Amino acid sequence: MTLLPHRLDALPNGRFVVQSHGAVGERNAQIFGRDGRRRRSFAMGRAIEFMMADRQNNLWSAYFDEGVYVDPISAAGLVRWDSGGNQLWSYRPPQGIEHIDTVYAFNAVDTLAWASYYPTFPLLEVHANGSFRLRKNPVASPVGMAVQGDQILMLGRGARDRLDRLHRCRITGDEVVVMEEAELTMPNGTPLNRYPRPVGRGACLYLRGASARQWYVLHM
Repeated sequence: MTLLPHRLDALPNGRFVVQSHGAVGERNAQIFGRDGRRRRSFAMGRAIEFMMADRQNNLWSAYFDEGVYVDPISAAGLVRWDSGGNQLWSYRPPQGIEHIDTVYAFNAVDTLAWASYYPTFPLLEVHANGSFRLRKNPVASPVGMAVQGDQILMLGRGARDRLDRLHRCRITGDEVVVMEEAELTMPNGTPLNRYPRPVGRGACLYLRGASARQWYVLHM
């Protein structure tokens, strides 16, 4: 089966994974080896918002509502796979907590993933062993985040903001505490109000410029 690539990421074992749109149950993901040969095809679910590999052979997929409510794989909102495309874990919120409708912001590094999702936008911290923690988050509708230790940089709206702002935050045991806010600007100081969805990997937040060949990096 030939896929029309929608997302692509490198796996730490030298392979790479390609994902495409697909119907429920369709094998819409493929893993390729160093030699460019296809190793496996598998169903990854519909409506993938983020697909990201960490440095410990974990592959994470996060979804939006068009898949969550119709596809058995996407229904969890966040799924972890091994580097061979085998599903190992899916998110189940604690009783009384809203399930994932759409993942708005995502980050993965080593054996740890971070997500914030609609409708309540908590900060979800997930370990590769399946344990997770939810924290209250004052940043509404975050679209990107970078994480380093107990510090997190979130791009999103505060309680009174209409435009996205950078929020430098501290992570405590129960909540995200905003320490500082700033306007997002270009290197020349021009406000950056429109941009494609950023990509967060570890301590870095990547934002695409005017073309797919131009990228800016925010490093914590």
